[in-house]
Amino acid sequence: MISKYEALNLLHKSHLLLALTVFTALFSGHTFAQTKPWPSRPITLIVTYPPAGTADIMARTIAEPLGKILGTSIIVENKPGASGQIAANYVAKSNPDGYTLMLDASSFAVNPSLFNKLPYDTLKDFKILGVIAQYPNVLLVNPSFPARSAKDVVNLAKKNPDSISYASSGNGSAQHLSGVLFELRSGIEMQHIPYKGAGLALNDVLGGQVPVFFGSVASTKQYVDSGKLIALAVTSKKRATSMPSIPTMLEAGIPEYEVYEWNAVFAPSGIPDEIYQKITEAIAKVLQTPEVKAKIVSLGGEIFTGNTQQAIEFEKSQILQWSKVIKEKKISID
Repeated sequence: MISKYEALNLLHKSHLLLALTVFTALFSGHTFAQTKPWPSRPITLIVTYPPAGTADIMARTIAEPLGKILGTSIIVENKPGASGQIAANYVAKSNPDGYTLMLDASSFAVNPSLFNKLPYDTLKDFKILGVIAQYPNVLLVNPSFPARSAKDVVNLAKKNPDSISYASSGNGSAQHLSGVLFELRSGIEMQHIPYKGAGLALNDVLGGQVPVFFGSVASTKQYVDSGKLIALAVTSKKRATSMPSIPTMLEAGIPEYEVYEWNAVFAPSGIPDEIYQKITEAIAKVLQTPEVKAKIVSLGGEIFTGNTQQAIEFEKSQILQWSKVIKEKKISID
């Protein structure tokens, strides 16, 4: 039989042992949480435009294969509005831990010049992870319009200044800017007719109310194939895969002309280098998968073949190009 003193001593030791066990468990858990490799939970890919558009389709196309390579699931979330500014502002202010990414469109490079003030800094608040695809537009005319080449349009416009109108989905849109650059590079003036959406603009061009349109290759190919519209030139540097018989603007005699709509993936600028490298390498692998390649081509796009540094240079060149164009033509939607 033990004494009262020995009993108390044993109880004290058992309390110390229990406390030490709990402390060790908590400390070990804390250490594990701090050293747990990335990614340890799902990644959210914010899309700047509504569901069913090209940006949304591309986000959902790359989400599954990208998640498989990275070893996690990727949740696609749409935050449309203000030409992508709502989503961009959200991502710019997110934790730069690699769990919040953004898929945006070419408006990302246009907005800094189109709007007087943005709630974020386009270059400082983001790091581009990769350009997914580039989508050329195509110069189209209604068959009743007497032009069968880009040069014909230029000659007609020079003979009758401001007599030719072209439709777009709105001020500052890719269709509008395609037309603006066409004017600048060919030394002509045309009348811009903005619509509230590309569908409305296309309908009036098909109906002959407006003769000229810079439309996406994917959405207009069926009308070119059926003869309802005539394609004169694509806006890309190389001929479009889905319209191989149509010359580029450069081939058609319009110098220094190159316009794309595009999609790219971005992260908040504070993302750790190791995570940044993992994602950029994963995106490069995703773009080589047959399924992703096929989807891009089906949307009238071309796969971006450059590396990460070339993606950075492309982003900067786009911002610079549209800054000059918008400033020269005094375009604003504020």
